[in-house]
Amino acid sequence: MGAVMNIVLGLVIMMILLCQQPAFSSTTISKFTDHSALQAAGLQVGDVFKNINGYRINGDRDLSFALALADPLKTDIQVSRGGKLLTFNDVRFNTKESDGKKILTLDFYVQPIDKNAGTLIVKSVQDTVSTVRMVWYSLVGLVSGKFGFNDVAGPVGAANAIGQAASIGLRQNFIAALNNILMMMMVITVNLGVVNLLPLPALDGGRLLFLIVEAIRRKPINPKYEGWVNAAGFCLLMGLMVIITFNDILRLITGKGLGA
Repeated sequence: MGAVMNIVLGLVIMMILLCQQPAFSSTTISKFTDHSALQAAGLQVGDVFKNINGYRINGDRDLSFALALADPLKTDIQVSRGGKLLTFNDVRFNTKESDGKKILTLDFYVQPIDKNAGTLIVKSVQDTVSTVRMVWYSLVGLVSGKFGFNDVAGPVGAANAIGQAASIGLRQNFIAALNNILMMMMVITVNLGVVNLLPLPALDGGRLLFLIVEAIRRKPINPKYEGWVNAAGFCLLMGLMVIITFNDILRLITGKGLGA
């Protein structure tokens, strides 16, 4: 229940953030900028984004996440048009240079969604689910090698990120800084909830796995063996936390982590 309550808390924080917005963003294209690469690729006003490079798009947070990971020079996009699914392969986005890398630039706008009690609830749930999916996708990416060790942050890295978010918000006003902090808190609490549900020893997910095994065997597992497994898992988690924290500190001091 602790892991579930983390995700519920993330939902509440998301609702607090969204209720301040005058309207919400959709995934339907409303217009293009001049010299739009997407328009040149064949996309049209009214198209609804459904999939980008295999990542399913349910809301604007999914869209933002998928575009942040996309290769600006070669991206597969699936849209819905008139009830039919259309796929555009190897789409090339407009780009700009940043630190020697080509960064994707958005050349389209999406239609707004009117805010009311119904859309607020739906959007809050949708964005929270999107955050859960992003966390899960990132964890899978770490295991598969899609993301590197320097893409992981522990308590020190999280505190630094919150400080940076607050500083950026203060350039506008105090409310913007507070909202940035709340957004970071939402991501962190959902992250904790998802990680805690992983079937690993010493986590809630590990305990759930033991319960499933006991249900299949129809008899309890020897507490001694369960204790050994949990103790070993706890030691491994603590060791990993020490390494991640050291990497956070090294990155703060030198600008480069262990994986650089």
